[in-house]
Amino acid sequence: MAQQSKTQFGYRRHPDQDRAVTDPAGHPVVVVGAGPVGLSLAIDLAQRGQPVVLLDDADRIGEGSRAICFSKRALEYWDRLGAGQRMVDKGVVWSVGKIFHGASQLYQFNLLPEQGHKRPAFINLQQFHAEAYLVDRVRELPAIDLRWRNKVIGLQQRNDHVVLTIETPDGPYPMHAHYVVACDGARSSLRQMAGAEFAGQVFEDQFLIADVRMTAEFPTERWFWFDPPFHAGRSALLHKQPDDIWRIDLQLDPDADPAVEKRPENVRPRIARMLGHDKFDFEWISLYKFQCRRMDKFIHGRVMFAGDAAHQVSPFGARGANSGLEDAENLAWKLDRVLHGSSPEALLDTYHVERSAAADENIRESTRSTDFMAPGSRQEARLRKAVLSLARETEFGKRMVNGGRLSVPSTYDTPLSTADTEAWRGGPVPGASIPDAPLGARPGGPTFLTEAFIQTGTRFTLLAFANGAAVDPPDGIGVIHIGVNDGDLVWTRYDAEPGTAYLLRPDGYVAARFRHPTRAALDTALARAAGIN
Repeated sequence: MAQQSKTQFGYRRHPDQDRAVTDPAGHPVVVVGAGPVGLSLAIDLAQRGQPVVLLDDADRIGEGSRAICFSKRALEYWDRLGAGQRMVDKGVVWSVGKIFHGASQLYQFNLLPEQGHKRPAFINLQQFHAEAYLVDRVRELPAIDLRWRNKVIGLQQRNDHVVLTIETPDGPYPMHAHYVVACDGARSSLRQMAGAEFAGQVFEDQFLIADVRMTAEFPTERWFWFDPPFHAGRSALLHKQPDDIWRIDLQLDPDADPAVEKRPENVRPRIARMLGHDKFDFEWISLYKFQCRRMDKFIHGRVMFAGDAAHQVSPFGARGANSGLEDAENLAWKLDRVLHGSSPEALLDTYHVERSAAADENIRESTRSTDFMAPGSRQEARLRKAVLSLARETEFGKRMVNGGRLSVPSTYDTPLSTADTEAWRGGPVPGASIPDAPLGARPGGPTFLTEAFIQTGTRFTLLAFANGAAVDPPDGIGVIHIGVNDGDLVWTRYDAEPGTAYLLRPDGYVAARFRHPTRAALDTALARAAGIN
């Protein structure tokens, strides 16, 4: 089997290890786990001026491609972190998916049919590439202290800090932190140390993942089959990745022996039947079962959980890594404000409220996808057969087919102000992420709204549309002025009229919107979003 190149990092002894046990080092934030979520969270905090210690128990990245599908929202977040362009340059851009039943195509869909967005609907990019680019960005930020082969083996909570015990090749050492964020994955050791529950459903059906290297003329689309002729009675998925690597997922029997199924000599004939040839090399082979689980609480004292450490979903729909990145962007600005004393600690509670609701949504969608792809009863199997038959003839039947609904940003339950009783025909509601749009000619300036948001420093920002009553914004917030020359799309997507204004949170979600903003209304909305009242 071909082996992808691995990036390995050396262990280095840190001065913290030479301090007396009775006088351990203290740090504002310790992030545990240098995967995409932990790396992104650390970068976000560092860009906001927070020093971060980032710990990982390994010394390398590159153990298989793992997550490969990253959403438009993830790319916009990585743009804010200074890594988005490298991801897009390397990744395979796609927006079209096709669903097949047997040998026939049922229908196709386009996840971003409209123009006027800086980023595509999705890219396919092996996780080890994403992690490598994020590590490179970490190295540019002196506020991040990334320590490889530092494993947390002990956790004790105090009233105003957390005591960690870190194992290294030179032995253990203690560390204090005001806050700890656990991004240490589905088998999170910190979750176990915190005594947290991780409840949900584990499905019995198994899927084989094979990343193969080959030259192929398939288009850069997501292809999903129900009952394909090359894999009768089961489902299959095909995705293109960079460097002539193709991801293939094949559903297996629930009682299949994982050790036997993973052997290359057993996988090869399956893939050859699918492709019609055996001119390919294996890059990575793995097996997995669907799991839809989450923690009861994402915050335990001064320890917060994010990504797979907090919740798991099946990989179909690309909801795992993308939802973890949404955890990071939600938590970073709130933790920064609390550490700076700009907001009370109660603001952190909204992280659990918003992101646990998002996890429930993802689990619900993922469970529905799993039930449709791998029916657990005769009744579910008959229902799927009927839906697939209807989908050949009707539009409503096509909408019922579920081959993995793709990840979209959650809309948070946000208290409405009196401004939202005014007439709105569209536009993002409070709690929704901001839609991108092109801006008019601005010499040397941003050409997309998401770029203008980055230039504000991704703090609370007022999006103000022209030709309305001038309102002085509260101190410390950015302003993006939208003029009549900025084009119709931005006005249309925000259902804007002269004087319309949106208050944007530091993570690019809508805190409030106004047809006729006043300073008093802005002050009230800002205080509410910042957890001050």
